[in-house]
Amino acid sequence: MQNTKTATLGKQEEIKNWFDKTYSLRGFFYLRPVRAYKIFPSILKFEKEHKILDVACGLGRLLEASQEFGPELYGFDISDVAVEKAQKILPNAHIQAANAEEMPYPENTFDRVTCLGSLERMLDLDRVLQEVKRVAKPDAKILFLVRNINGWTWKITKDIFKAKVKASHQGAKSQEEWTNIFKSHGFKVNEILPDQYPIKKRERLLSLGLKKIDYYNVSSSIIPMDYVHEYIYVLDNSI
Repeated sequence: MQNTKTATLGKQEEIKNWFDKTYSLRGFFYLRPVRAYKIFPSILKFEKEHKILDVACGLGRLLEASQEFGPELYGFDISDVAVEKAQKILPNAHIQAANAEEMPYPENTFDRVTCLGSLERMLDLDRVLQEVKRVAKPDAKILFLVRNINGWTWKITKDIFKAKVKASHQGAKSQEEWTNIFKSHGFKVNEILPDQYPIKKRERLLSLGLKKIDYYNVSSSIIPMDYVHEYIYVLDNSI
């Protein structure tokens, strides 16, 4: 048991170090532009009276995009570098370094919880989802952006070219697997959407940059849902 715990801590430190290095070297170039994050508070209908938690918030892009909706903003990340940069950009948000397996908040605190592109990297996913359920209010809405193992981009880059980043615990699951995992932890799946960022980029490209792109509303994908790169899961905390 002690050896297992030591190995887990070692892996967590490896992941932390990878993200510290990545955020130090690449900074905001590692992430999508802020406009690409506007869809998430729009889908969850953030309101001024809400308390919002972004799990694994990175440089705070989701929180930055949420400011115009007026909620009270919270976020945490395993990377000290990410937290320091996010705190400078969002001095009025509550951002700290923490581990998703032990969230530093009381029960029934948040009206909305998001986690974007990070669940598939968690070492103990079951524990993380238990923590999400604990800190979210019973009537909370949850949004996860998760990677699809059957997506064509994953198949090409990770299966064919073997570009999986082991140091960051990069992973993916199928839609069926993600759905079963969320349901098994007592979440109600309200909606599964294709990730919107590739769709908006295509719209912008096809318009030659002349069309004003709507980043607040959901667009349809020309790619079948089985093969999209990432899924947006919209959940209720309680079934």
